[in-house]
Amino acid sequence: MSNRTLSLLVAGAFASAVASFASPSVQAQMNPDMEKMMKENQAKTMKQLKTGKFEKCYGVALKGQNDCFAGAGTTCAGTSTSDYQGNSFKLVAKGTCEQMNTPKGSGSLTPKST
Repeated sequence: MSNRTLSLLVAGAFASAVASFASPSVQAQMNPDMEKMMKENQAKTMKQLKTGKFEKCYGVALKGQNDCFAGAGTTCAGTSTSDYQGNSFKLVAKGTCEQMNTPKGSGSLTPKST
């Protein structure tokens, strides 16, 4: 490995380390906006549920694509941490959830243990 390549690797690692220290302060500044967006998404989900045309289907959402609630440590839409997470749901047309098949089994109308 040349000295130039080694220097670039060290510089890249240093830049990543500095960026990771800067991130929490940026996230703290965005928190009120993020919280507002989460509440809006939650209200939208609840409004759709009240129409009676949709149902919560647990264990079918891909990572980060759940509609709301994804278990401990998460808050709402887009917070699931893995594909087909059993405690996160996606709204689906009423009557279709349990027919949906994933690599981890079928959809469920109740949270699944993960």
